[in-house]
Amino acid sequence: MAGTLETLQSTIRDRRSGDPASSYVARLTAKGRAKIAQKLGEEAVETVIAAMEGDRAGVTSEAADLLFHLGVLLADMDLGFEDVFAELERREGVSGLDEKAARPQD
Repeated sequence: MAGTLETLQSTIRDRRSGDPASSYVARLTAKGRAKIAQKLGEEAVETVIAAMEGDRAGVTSEAADLLFHLGVLLADMDLGFEDVFAELERREGVSGLDEKAARPQD
């Protein structure tokens, strides 16, 4: 599983500087971070809709799109899935309620 995300991340990084006419990643990257974030949000909503409909195949497909667009956003911010995994590891063994309570208040 982690190998799949590593491959995806590598592919995204390689294609970011490609030709926008032949690479979706390059085209999306050229449109800027706000557009990347918008696409991530759209995929999140589509995942939620599929879940609400009980559509397992739809959730699987939309979740793949969601992870892909998350990878594009992470790459745009010079981050990677390893940064997300490190944060999850940091939280390991900490109650979700305790972790949320420890966050700075806005």
